[in-house]
Amino acid sequence: MSYLVLARKSRPQTFAEVIGQKAVVRTLQNALVQGRVPHALIFSGVRGTGKTTLARIMAKALNCEQGPAAEPCNLCRSCRQITEGASIDLQEVDGASNRGIQEIRELKEKIRFMPTSSRYKIIIIDEVHMLTTEAFNALLKTLEEPPSHVYFMFATTELHKVPVTILSRCQRYELKRLGHAELIAHFNRLASLESVQVEPEALDMIVREAGGSVRDGLSLLDQIFSYCGQTVKTEDVIDVLGLVSHQLVANLGAALLSGDLGAVYTLLDEMYLHGTDTRRFSNDLLTWFRSLIVCKVSKKPADLLEATEEELTLLQQTAALHSLETLSAIFNLLLEGLEKATFSQQPRLALELTFIRAVQFRDVVPVSDLIARFDQLLAGAPLETLPASPVAVVSPQPPATIPHKQPSSAPAPVQPAQAAFAPARESSQRFQPSTPAAPEPLPELQPSAPFPKESPPEQPPQPAAQVEVTSSRQEAMPTAPADEKKRIRQHWSLFLKYVHERQPWMSGALQLASSVERKGEELLIRFDDSADCTMLKQSSHINTLTEFVLDFFQENLRIQFAVPGSSACAIDPANGLAPQQERRALANDPLVLTALDIFTGQVGDIRIGPRYRTSSPAATLSAADPSATPE
Repeated sequence: MSYLVLARKSRPQTFAEVIGQKAVVRTLQNALVQGRVPHALIFSGVRGTGKTTLARIMAKALNCEQGPAAEPCNLCRSCRQITEGASIDLQEVDGASNRGIQEIRELKEKIRFMPTSSRYKIIIIDEVHMLTTEAFNALLKTLEEPPSHVYFMFATTELHKVPVTILSRCQRYELKRLGHAELIAHFNRLASLESVQVEPEALDMIVREAGGSVRDGLSLLDQIFSYCGQTVKTEDVIDVLGLVSHQLVANLGAALLSGDLGAVYTLLDEMYLHGTDTRRFSNDLLTWFRSLIVCKVSKKPADLLEATEEELTLLQQTAALHSLETLSAIFNLLLEGLEKATFSQQPRLALELTFIRAVQFRDVVPVSDLIARFDQLLAGAPLETLPASPVAVVSPQPPATIPHKQPSSAPAPVQPAQAAFAPARESSQRFQPSTPAAPEPLPELQPSAPFPKESPPEQPPQPAAQVEVTSSRQEAMPTAPADEKKRIRQHWSLFLKYVHERQPWMSGALQLASSVERKGEELLIRFDDSADCTMLKQSSHINTLTEFVLDFFQENLRIQFAVPGSSACAIDPANGLAPQQERRALANDPLVLTALDIFTGQVGDIRIGPRYRTSSPAATLSAADPSATPE
């Protein structure tokens, strides 16, 4: 017979040989002894944890000639046939390749007949989540009330993909990942049976790569046995699996914490010479920093970490030298930077940049210390008694004020708030409060006299509209953001009231609109009947309505009408352009531009409607809010 790999050779044949699943094994054995075995079981868990193995052992225990018993004898004809895969009454179905409804129909036909040579018919469906919805539905009734001589056993790695109607008809057994110590002991025993000596650190690397899966670990172990022969060394495991030495990762992490960037570059170059995968190296380094944080915060880190006693001691010693804030800050920087390096076209450069940032951020001043020092400053403590800060705190400058004149004989006191916001200086210097030269008080500004209303000065011919300009005194006031502009739908009712004061019939016609919305630079007004917009679409009325829209919303909008299934209310693109052109001309009027330059102002509202076509001045300079201008 051809060579059997370790994953098949060492497959458990009894419940006692199953490792790491004590709760599941005990439940199954008690069910066998007490006669409480359910007609349908489903085993779930990650790959290589023993789902199919437990199903086969359960089948042997049910059909054993000495049972049903808590342990199969593995000596009777039924047990031997199941072990050899030759049992007629045990049918294993691959759910990935037999996932249709036709296969389930054939299976239902077969289970109608009594078992040939065993006590029960056992149906094992592996990867049951791969079945189609129709196949699951065809199985529902049989699974709920199967014949008394049939047992169903399912195995899946993705339990969430199995319909709830199937899960409710089965007893669920969730298998967990195997622990680090259990896998090491199991692999040690197998290595002894194979007459192979494995170094403890090499075996630890294999177990880490297994990730809690027995089958994955056995495959790696088999591969390394083929490479190394009778002795497995740590260097051999690193070469075969392309791993990074844990000592190299620890040295690089210590160099980052100590700020030795030269050592970081040397170790990084050594890692690249080994041909290590960047993703694997990143994961190992992040795991190392995570282990430091666990050692810092946990009283029993051994329960949370998969590490040997020697590695755990070194991690605890390293964690004791640094604060939790420093460790978490560097861990966060590495987590973000290494993730980017994984997908970068230049991963080494991205790694180096990440390490430079980590070295520069190795000393972190806790926020609590900064707050405590700030409280001392507010309490009036002398600056000399405060410790030097390794981190400069830079904040925006406080708003400028006009200082009062201090007597020349007394030094100016240092304001606590200003001292708190001052950047920290080097530890070799002392910040001494000095006496700033008190500036002369500024002359009081006199308000300018308003324009006389009785006899306005002669001015050139005025334009046929009113332009409101804010003066330089309002320049310091916050301007309204874009999101505070009048929105079409939100202010439509106010606009209708605005139009009603000027053209009542036009407001009544606009009230018949079914909806209104803005599309780019267009104001789209929809009507259900084309008769509702017959008057509005005339050229003279469109110009008037456009003036109202421009004056109210203060935006250059073109009006368009829309009627479902009709173009009767379509507007000529040339209509409504005159008010927009007039508005632009007023904004660019030389007199207006001159006023803006003289008073350092800005254009507020531009109104061109018929209500403003009076003999008022062409440009009214207003220091008040434009919305307060009388209409």
